[in-house]
Amino acid sequence: MKKGHTSEMATLSSVVLAGFGLASALVLAQPRTSKAPAPDRTNFQNCMQGLSGCDVSTLTTDDLTRVSGASKKRNLDNCLEGTGLCDPTRLTAAEATSVQSARYRRNLEKCMNGFPACDPMLLSPKDLTAASAASLERNFKKCVDGSPSCDPLLLSKEQSASVQTASARRNVERCLTGSTLCDPTRLTAGEAAQVHAGLLRRNRDRCLDGSPTCDPLALTAAEKKDAEAASQRRNVANCQNGLANCDPLALKQADLNSARAAFRQRNVEACRRGLPGCDPSLLTGPEMASVAAAFQERRARVDRMRQEGKP
Repeated sequence: MKKGHTSEMATLSSVVLAGFGLASALVLAQPRTSKAPAPDRTNFQNCMQGLSGCDVSTLTTDDLTRVSGASKKRNLDNCLEGTGLCDPTRLTAAEATSVQSARYRRNLEKCMNGFPACDPMLLSPKDLTAASAASLERNFKKCVDGSPSCDPLLLSKEQSASVQTASARRNVERCLTGSTLCDPTRLTAGEAAQVHAGLLRRNRDRCLDGSPTCDPLALTAAEKKDAEAASQRRNVANCQNGLANCDPLALKQADLNSARAAFRQRNVEACRRGLPGCDPSLLTGPEMASVAAAFQERRARVDRMRQEGKP
């Protein structure tokens, strides 16, 4: 490569680098401008949401248009939902028609479900007939269930017969369970026999359980024998456990001896533990020795704990 050509390349490179340097200097020399903060749109949002404190005087023309549209939509929604915030004078003809249809549907639903806010005068003849039929069906169900709000005068002949059957069935169930609401005068001969058998069965169970409401005169000879055996078993268990309602005079000699042995065992344990129920006069020599050993062991344990510094 010739020297002249090399010199020209070096000169060109110097010019290019100088140009880049000049451009960089110009960029750095330009003043930096900070980004302008976003305008406060709080008032606009309040106006759009219909909140208090909305200042419409500060809104732009475009903002006013959007706020007006949002206000009209809120009013339409309130009217469609039937709230007290609805202003019907702001509705268009089409909107008023929609609102009227929605109001009719709400009233029809109330009438069909028997709500007190129903206005039957607003219903068409067809819907009024359907609402009346639904009301009669609800009354029939109340009568079948024995509800006090039943109006028997509104029942048809067939419905009245069904209600009487359901009422008789409930009365039989109450009598079978011994309810005080039972009306025995409404029972048939077969039902009365069934109820009487249930009464005797419940009395037998009470006697077997030792209930104070047991009527021993209503027991058969076999039931009375079973009740006496159950009473004897309860008394033996009471005496074995040292309960206050134990009747030792009703015990057989073998049961009495067993109860006494159980009492002696409980007495030894009470004396070993230092309980107030201990009767030392009933202790034998070996039993007294076991009591002394128990107290000696407790004293030794307390002494060890004191030496170890334990509370």
